[in-house]
Parts: sequence; structure tokens; C-alpha cells
Amino acid sequence: MPVYVYRGRNVRTNASVNGERFSNNPQALAMLLRREQIAPISIREKKQSGLRFSLGRRVSQREIGIFTRQFSIMLNAGLPLVQCLEAIAQQNQNQTFKSTLEQIRTDVEAGSTLSDAMARHPRVFDSLFTNMMAAGEAGGILDTILQRLSIFIEKMVKLKSALRSALTYPAVILSIAVIVVGIILWKVVPVFRTLFEGFNVELPLPTRMVIALSNFVAGYSIFLLAVLALGVFGFRSFYKTDKGRHVVDRSLLKMPILGDIFRKISIARFTRTLATLLSSGVPILEGLEITAKTAGNAILEDIVYQIRRNIEEGKAMSEPMRQSGFFPHMVSQMVSVGESTGELDTMLVKVADYYEDEVDVIVGNLLTILEPLMMVILGAIVGGIVISMYLPLFKLIQVLSGG
Repeated sequence: MPVYVYRGRNVRTNASVNGERFSNNPQALAMLLRREQIAPISIREKKQSGLRFSLGRRVSQREIGIFTRQFSIMLNAGLPLVQCLEAIAQQNQNQTFKSTLEQIRTDVEAGSTLSDAMARHPRVFDSLFTNMMAAGEAGGILDTILQRLSIFIEKMVKLKSALRSALTYPAVILSIAVIVVGIILWKVVPVFRTLFEGFNVELPLPTRMVIALSNFVAGYSIFLLAVLALGVFGFRSFYKTDKGRHVVDRSLLKMPILGDIFRKISIARFTRTLATLLSSGVPILEGLEITAKTAGNAILEDIVYQIRRNIEEGKAMSEPMRQSGFFPHMVSQMVSVGESTGELDTMLVKVADYYEDEVDVIVGNLLTILEPLMMVILGAIVGGIVISMYLPLFKLIQVLSGG
């Protein structure tokens, strides 16, 4: 978010006022200043001279979860809002987060609501967070809302960790395998090839195949790296489009084993998010709008918008869930029961708990199977190359022994 330097005059005291503020644009800052009874005279974006390297890092969900937990405890203990923000900011090690909290404290002191102050920092606090803050302020239950939010964020961090665990180990082993095989083909195999050229024997088929692959890697390594880089760039560009997101997300859901994990994580995230919003007093239509934007999957996002349209037409929520084919029968059935009994948020929490436990079990079992399997595959690839290089030596020994 850019920093703007402003100059103005206090409407009540006619005193000159100047300073710096974070804002999305000059118009938003001007509106904020007027609410603080400051008539803006000039607003300009602060320019940085020379090359500037930002040492601030992004704010992680884990850090936001810790902040939310601390904030709720302090408010529940009776500390003033501004004092809570100041105390948490002072002890924060992340300079980006620290400056954000200090700016929020300044805005709150100037008369802004907490939710509005947080909404000015969308890279740190998303729409779900700020909407729940607004609901908490309106209902006078900010500490309760923060406690629910901290639980929600901790659950989401746990889900992301489970997904990361499912993907990281195979990715690391695969990367190591590619690097090791690449080095063998690039540096080791050519040494054997030079040695074999002095032998007057026909090389076995596996050896000829490995040498041909080595020649290809050595001759086209730059081309292969360029193709890989272009492929990554092309994929990222394609995924940024609406069609690309739908194609990729649909393909991920159809993957064997991992597709089931992605689906269950999406269901757990959807039900947990909506349950947290509903239990905090956010209207269901607004809650579905926020949930769709934070779904993390284009296919689920479309389904949530369809659910929202059904509710606008006065229909039940469970019917489009059943028709979508995305949700298992058990989920739509529990949602139907929740709608009938008026305890939809409770049922959604039960569904989220169930699928979070399911993901933990599946990921644990998957990692147990993958660890030995990936090691066997890596050993087979490297061992196969080594054996194929030694086969001509065995044949040469046989020829010399026969002679």
C-alpha cells in the first residue's frame, strides 16, 4: 500500500496539520481526513529516491492467528483497544506487520472504526477478517469474535500444513532425483562413453539408451532449461485467467489420491469459513459472498455463488449442494438438518471437524506409503543408470577371458 504525504488545516482549531499515511489512493485519504475534521490542502504520494529494497516480509496466516489470539485475550482482560494494538505492535518482529498495526492504531485514535482501519490493509486483513470485525463491533462482542477468528485461522493454518505435507515430500524427492540423474548424465556418463569408444565391442541396449540420453542432455541442456522456464511462466499466466483457474482446479480435483485430499480440504475450508461467519452474526448472503471469494478453488467458488442465488430466490441451501456433485451426500444431508433445526452453523462446524480429521488421517497414511516408495523409485533410477554403464565392462571381461 502506498504512503501519501498530506498537508491540511484543522477545521475546529484552524491549525496547520501535516503527516504521512498509508492509503489505497488520494481520494480515500482525503475522505479519511475530512472524517477527522481536517481539510486537506495537498496530498501526494511519497517517492523513494534511488533503488529501494524492502526488508519487510509478507505477513503469514500464522502471524495473524497469533495476533488475533493475543488481541482477544487482552480485550477480554479489559485493556483498551488502542493500548492492545500498541502493545502487540511493539513486540512484533515482522516490520511489515508492525507498521500495519501502528497505522491501524493511529487511524483508530483518529476516530476510525477498527474494521475500517483494517480494511485499508487488504494484503494483511482479508474481507472475511474485516467483515467479522465489523460484526463484532456492531454487536459489542469483539473479544468473542476475535476468539472465533483465532480458532478459525489456526484450523486453516493446520489444513494448509496438511496440504503442504502431502505435496512437499514427493516434490523434494522428485527434485533430488532429477538433479542427481541430470548430473550423472551430464558429467559421469560421458567419461564411460569415452572409455567405451576404445573397445571394439557392441554395447548392450540399456547402455546405448543411457548414452543417447546423455548426449541429448549435454547438447540441449540450455534449450531444456529455457523450455522449463517458459513452461512455468506460461502455466502461471494461464492460471491467472478465469478459464485457466477452472481448468487447473478441475484437473487437480480429478487427480488420483491427491484429488480426494484437495476436495476434502476445500469442503472443510468452506464449511469452517461459513460457520464462523454465521455464528458471528454475518448475514448468510454476505457470508456466502465472502466464502466464495476465499474458497481457494474456482469450481467450489461457482457452486457457492449458485447456492447464494438459490437462497436469494427463497430456496434451500442443501439442494444446489446435492446437485453440484462436489459435496458428498453426508454434507448436504447435515446442511439440510441444520436448516430445518435452525442450527446451520453448528452442523457446518461438525462437517468441518470431520473433514479436517479425515485430511489428517489421509495425509499421514499417504506419507507413510510415499516415503519408502519414493526411495525405491529413486534407487531404481540411479541404480539402473549405474548398472547400464557397467554392463559393457562385464561383456569385455567375458571377451578377454574367452580370448
